[in-house]
Amino acid sequence: MSETQSRHAQILNTLARASIPASKSFAEELLDNIGDVEVVQNRTGLVMLPMHDTVEGTSFHLGEVLVSEAHIKAMGKEGYGMRTGRDLEASMAMAVIDVAWQAGMAIDRIEAFVERQAKQQEKDDDDQMRAVEATRVNMETF
Repeated sequence: MSETQSRHAQILNTLARASIPASKSFAEELLDNIGDVEVVQNRTGLVMLPMHDTVEGTSFHLGEVLVSEAHIKAMGKEGYGMRTGRDLEASMAMAVIDVAWQAGMAIDRIEAFVERQAKQQEKDDDDQMRAVEATRVNMETF
């Protein structure tokens, strides 16, 4: 995987969990300069959630997850967004940010937005893990 592909994957991973109001607002700002947008696909659906059993060494499907998905074309590029839940506008906002990044539009602004979102996600994950750790029971103390 090239460095550009790796960065693209990181951006999509961050955008998939980014704040929905912030993503929608930022995408609206970008739309003013994007021009015509062709919506290839905009839908909700279920995807299988794969898991790996580390004891047995086998993979299985834990269940299904509801997602919203958007696929657009603009500025000679294709943008993609998929988020959990049924908010089609959120996945469309993700696709708009993606297509702008791929087209080289407002790269500094997009990188700054993604960095802010990644830092917030890291903080949220840390807070959640601290809350989980606070409830952990050491079975050897019983």
